[in-house]
Amino acid sequence: MTLAQPAHDRGITTLTLDSPANRNALSARLVTELAEALDACAADDTVRAVVLTHTGNTFCAGADLTAPADPQVFVALMRRIVALPKPVVARVTGHVRAGGLGLLGSCDISVAGPDSSFALTESRLGLAPAVISMPLLPRLDPRAASRYYLTGERFDAAEAARIGLVSLAAEDVDKALVPVLDGLRRASPQGLAASKELVTATVLETFDQYAEDLIARSAALFASDEAREGMTAFLERRDPAWLL
Repeated sequence: MTLAQPAHDRGITTLTLDSPANRNALSARLVTELAEALDACAADDTVRAVVLTHTGNTFCAGADLTAPADPQVFVALMRRIVALPKPVVARVTGHVRAGGLGLLGSCDISVAGPDSSFALTESRLGLAPAVISMPLLPRLDPRAASRYYLTGERFDAAEAARIGLVSLAAEDVDKALVPVLDGLRRASPQGLAASKELVTATVLETFDQYAEDLIARSAALFASDEAREGMTAFLERRDPAWLL
């Protein structure tokens, strides 16, 4: 199983990434199942908002290097989250890496707990955070984006909140979500959809303007010799040849 059975509570549908064996990596199957679940939420008038969470100690480890999703399909998933007429709230109590940050960054509101950590590790694999830049760069502090894009350093929930990656860092994630979900339940469906259109307009413009170029750039990097060495080194748990 890669996506748990959706749970419903007073207008809130919870979608749970449930593939702990590969740390909820973005496999073709997971991306497809999540897209289908989001479409079902969009079409269901009883759903006011969606919570996206996870089992295990990892929210999402990024691309599944053994069974990766097609880049076009992954980009469509991120855009689907941004364009969904209902708010999507990320509940994060574990680690987020690489492409998982694109998934997280596409959500409207996000709360991260003290056991969560974050890293844009693409540069260490001979890659770049290309397609995930579309939801991330319009929202991240520019100087922080430069640092973490280039170094691949790990950072915690407090730093993620400071730079705009998540909405809030909290000791108790579920307690912090209570007023958020209460506010969404009190809002009208029309009001939520119209308000979300305002705050996502720039991100959607970024998708529409840059998606094809960034998909091509990502594909070229994945096909390169350096990326092949980086991914092989990662899977073999060794240092890549370029380490100084």
